[in-house]
Amino acid sequence: MIITADPGQDVTLTCRAPNNNIMIVEWSRADLRHEHVFVYRGGQFVPEEQHPSFKNRVDLQDRQMKDGDVSVILKNVTAADSGTYECRVQRDGYSSMQLMDIITLSVAPPPGPGPGTTEGGVSRGRPGLIASHFLCFLLLAL
Repeated sequence: MIITADPGQDVTLTCRAPNNNIMIVEWSRADLRHEHVFVYRGGQFVPEEQHPSFKNRVDLQDRQMKDGDVSVILKNVTAADSGTYECRVQRDGYSSMQLMDIITLSVAPPPGPGPGTTEGGVSRGRPGLIASHFLCFLLLAL
């Protein structure tokens, strides 16, 4: 799944496990190495394993994880949040984590001014163009 967002938006990264016997939930991004986007283990969130850039910005969409819903909400996204996210779950009776979903998030940079304009939309002009207009004016004046 691919999600596109604007900076400042809250984004839901959706993921479902097959049943409610969920022991561990891990959301990760490959470039974070050993730290995670979000970890839930033993009935609670584990902040020690979370990458600092995600502190206080990620939470389960449904803390009860009804119907296996282990989706998370990522708040106030920035371009730095762009990347590929993986949702893994360990269910009761299983000895390892299982990959449930992969989501690519693309956060567009904020719109900037177009060529030849400033942030207020005023034309900056082009030095070469201005100089050529000035030369034409001088020649006509002579």
